[in-house]
Formats: sequence, structure tokens, C-alpha cells
Amino acid sequence: MKYYQDVSLPSEYATQVLDKNHTGLISIQQIEKDPLLLKFLPLPHSLLRTNNTKAITTTIAKVFGTNGYISIDKQLKPFLIKAYENTKAFNLLKCNTTVICPILWRALSNMTPNLSIIGNVSKSTGILILNGENDSQTPVQQAFLLQQRLTEVNHPDHTLITYPNLGHLFYPSSQWSTGIGAFKEYVLADIYSWLEAHFGLSHSSVTTTSTLGANTNTTSASSSTSIR
Repeated sequence: MKYYQDVSLPSEYATQVLDKNHTGLISIQQIEKDPLLLKFLPLPHSLLRTNNTKAITTTIAKVFGTNGYISIDKQLKPFLIKAYENTKAFNLLKCNTTVICPILWRALSNMTPNLSIIGNVSKSTGILILNGENDSQTPVQQAFLLQQRLTEVNHPDHTLITYPNLGHLFYPSSQWSTGIGAFKEYVLADIYSWLEAHFGLSHSSVTTTSTLGANTNTTSASSSTSIR
């Protein structure tokens, strides 16, 4: 997952968005002017906060050894891989870059992946999986893998709902970055509808407009609940 966020996603972004001429190259100036790609480079917060274009450009040029163009596959991607591996190695004692803090990475890396344990969930426990289709932090493909695993073990009560155009926070987002804002009401409505169906919740002041059905896969034969 972290490799996708730190390496695959920015590499795909550089290829599909910045490399408009399909040459496999992007310029140092493109990187400096693009905040989305810039945030993936392990540059000090102090440098980025200055908004000093010249200093940022000079630093990036020094990193890649050129003031001109760099190869996405031969220079940018290897650089991102190295940054990912350095973070994974927990070499830093404090957080001073724009990439994930090594201390947090240590905690995350020690967690057991959901895919490894979801098949062990009791068949008497209902499971609801929600995922934005433009989630750049937890790709929607991961949700499909969870659903596939539940189907393989014949879990009787699991529901997957995916939302077009929504990101990690269930707010309108591009496929490259997470939009920030309140959950869309129809997502909350879907959660409420699922809880209502399982728990029999009822509240006269709650009005829901559910989107269940558009991008929903459901297997149901149980009454207990659990939300992921």
C-alpha cells in the first residue's frame, strides 16, 4: 500500500499528466511548479514553506544532477523507490520531510494487513466495506480483494459499496489527490441504511437518501454487524 502511495502513484501521475508529449521525460521546472508531484519528494518542510522558487528548483536540480529534463523511469522512479526504502528503514528519529514520518511508518508496518485476517471474521458478524473509486491512499482494488476473500471463505453477510469520484475522505477528489471536506451525505445515508437493516435502527428525525444499488455488491444472511 505504501509503495503504491510513494512510488506507483507519483510515477503514474508524472507519466499520464505531466508527460504531455509522451517522451518519458519531465523538466525540473515542471516538478517545481507542480505541488502534487512536489509533495512526494523527500524535501525538508522548511524549504517548501519558504515558497522560494529558486531555492526549491536549485535543490531539485541538485538531487537529479540536471537543470533540464529527467527520465520518469530511469531517474524519477528510482529516486522515489530509494526515498521509500529509506523511510521504510526507519533511519530518521524525527519527522522532517514531506513524506510519511518514519515513526508512523514503523507503527503502520507492524499492523497485520486486513486482507490477511478478514477471512477469519466470524460468519455471524456482518461486514460493510466502503471505498471511494478515486481513493489515492487506499486504492479501490484493495476493497475488491477484501470482497473476493470474503466470497472465497463463504462469508454470508458482507457488503461492498464503491463511490465514483470520491476519494479517501469520501469527498470529491481526483484520482491523484485527496479532496478535503465533509463526508457526502449519501455515504452517511448508506451507512445508516446498512445499520438500520442490521440493527433495526429507527429515528424519526433522520432522513436518508441511500445510493445503495449503483455500485453495491451484497451477500446477506446474518444479523450481527461490524463496520470497516
